[in-house]
Amino acid sequence: MDLIKKNNFLFKNVISLKGVGKKLSNYLKNKKIEKINDLLWNFPYSYTDRSESVNLSKLEIGKIFTIKIKVIKYSFPRIRNLPNKIMCEDNFGRIDLVYFNSREGYLRKILPINEWVVVSGKIGFFKNKYQMTNPDYVTKTENLNYVKKIIPKYSLTEGINEKSYRRIIEQVLNNIQNNEDWYDDNFNKKMKFDSWKKSILKVHQDNKNRDINSNYYRRLAFDEIFAHLLTMSKNRKKIRSVIKKKKKFNNIISTKIIKKLPYQLTADQKNVINEINNDLISDKRMFRILQGDVGSGKTIVSLVAISNVIESNFQCAIMAPTEILAKQHYNFASKLFKNNNIKIDLLTGKTENKNRKKILHDLRENKTQLIIGTHALFQKKINFYNLGLIIIDEQHKFGVRQRMNLAQKGGDDCDVLLMSATPIPRTMMMSIYGDMDISKITEKPKGRKSIITLSKPEEKVQEIYSYIKDQIKNSNQVFWVCPLIEESKILNYSSAVLRYKKVKKIFKKRVGLIHGGLKKEEKEKILNDFLNKEIDILVSTTVIEVGIDFPNANLMIVENANKFGLAQLHQLRGRVGRGSKQGICILIFKKNLSSKAINRIKILKSTDNGFLIAEEDMKMRGYGDIVGFQQSGIKFFKIADPVHHEDLFKIAERKISTLSLEEENSSKFNFLIKLFDKAEIIEI
Repeated sequence: MDLIKKNNFLFKNVISLKGVGKKLSNYLKNKKIEKINDLLWNFPYSYTDRSESVNLSKLEIGKIFTIKIKVIKYSFPRIRNLPNKIMCEDNFGRIDLVYFNSREGYLRKILPINEWVVVSGKIGFFKNKYQMTNPDYVTKTENLNYVKKIIPKYSLTEGINEKSYRRIIEQVLNNIQNNEDWYDDNFNKKMKFDSWKKSILKVHQDNKNRDINSNYYRRLAFDEIFAHLLTMSKNRKKIRSVIKKKKKFNNIISTKIIKKLPYQLTADQKNVINEINNDLISDKRMFRILQGDVGSGKTIVSLVAISNVIESNFQCAIMAPTEILAKQHYNFASKLFKNNNIKIDLLTGKTENKNRKKILHDLRENKTQLIIGTHALFQKKINFYNLGLIIIDEQHKFGVRQRMNLAQKGGDDCDVLLMSATPIPRTMMMSIYGDMDISKITEKPKGRKSIITLSKPEEKVQEIYSYIKDQIKNSNQVFWVCPLIEESKILNYSSAVLRYKKVKKIFKKRVGLIHGGLKKEEKEKILNDFLNKEIDILVSTTVIEVGIDFPNANLMIVENANKFGLAQLHQLRGRVGRGSKQGICILIFKKNLSSKAINRIKILKSTDNGFLIAEEDMKMRGYGDIVGFQQSGIKFFKIADPVHHEDLFKIAERKISTLSLEEENSSKFNFLIKLFDKAEIIEI
């Protein structure tokens, strides 16, 4: 049976649920709940236990109880701001129900005199009497079992109350179908998995099952991981099913430019060049990510690939996230390709209209072999004569769907290479780039000095100022990075502004300030001034672009270093020591550091291996906090956590590799993919 059809109600808009109108659906949308299946993944954050039903002699102050009592007397004072009281009793004692802001008529209706009712709420004590203020539940005695429950508490936005949401989620949970399981019985038994329906119900209804390591939770986490990795696998096969024209070249230009280099390529660089060349000469499209630590030599590898594609009579494009990085690539490529009869153009948002028209004309007419620019490169009006290779540098905000769109932009004969200087742990690589081939450069170029990492307590900041003076005398430049202060969901740049004022007092005019509150144009101007040595010291938050070379900057100061993660600190120190000078990073820390913060500093001092640091960072800080995840801007998982569920990733990967094509495209797995909102990517 087609599970998508059978469970069709899950994919409808929440407005189709009873009690959900336009206003409530808009509030739910603020919680990223639009379709009914989105409600399933909004798990309770806590539970209220109303299951304890006792007589009045067993009450305990401060605890929640469900009690059966008889209404005996009303007290409705006529003085404003005094509460209404309903006196009640059972065979063992008395209690007052206290109501603020409730109308007399309403209270008489729900609490009729001389009738028995069930109420539930927190017990208080006032003037030697038990009381319950604004009870959470008041109902008839026959509804005791409705109240006497463990009730889930959900994280909600303004405009949605707990009771309304509970009614909505109960509608959904009551309508979940008994589906044929998408895994076989032996697999479920081995994994200790219960059915999907039971797992969903248990996680929503019981506190112990919400634990990330409970079997019910792990079942749902595995479903999500499996759906994600299966989507990646299908996407990968879809891309590789396209037959492209093979690139034909004899390494003539690439051999020339490699000979020009003042250094030898590392073994890793040579291996990656071979991997890319094999992709280029294949009739399958290249869809590859090149991951390399800061300063590992990714750019030269990409230019070798470009030279071979140009030799094959195809055009190439490099897309960078900022103009300053695009210009840097343009200058480096122009220098490297000089005297090779290769026309290179630069296209950014600031390119003048007259020049832009000529560039677009030359691209269409095949007069330009290499175009370098920002996002402007992929506007609809830009047409290539024969685009054979797209390279995207430092582009974190590209999810699976965006990558598919990009691959289509270039046409069937276009290969795609992404480059990233953000080392990402293996589990994260599977999550983010599971549809791509992965190349890694882990070696540093020979002769490149390791950055010296030091730590100083903040009381010794005057010593740091003296050291900076010496550096500036030697014509060096300095970064001073301050953490963001987050208050009431507003990013506060005060720490950077304060430090800027202090530094400016000492070092006068040649000090700059950059933070996320500035406009893009302002940031680029300040970075250009720093690049052109018009600024000696640049005080900033963490907005220093990854990938930009500041060859004259050799000193990095990181204030409140304990506020940063390992991978983030490693990336920051990678901004210095890019030229011939020794790079130095000083981590300023506050007193009474936690053992974790001390451990972070020790790790940074002991290694400059970005991949090792990324793994340690993920172990220490968790999936949601690591720098690669934050910069990607993409949240892949609602339930699963690659740190806690690393074993499930490996199991899912193995299981998917054993599936036949028929199984991969079966109704049950298509339902699973749709359930986790992956279907649009592969057009189910």
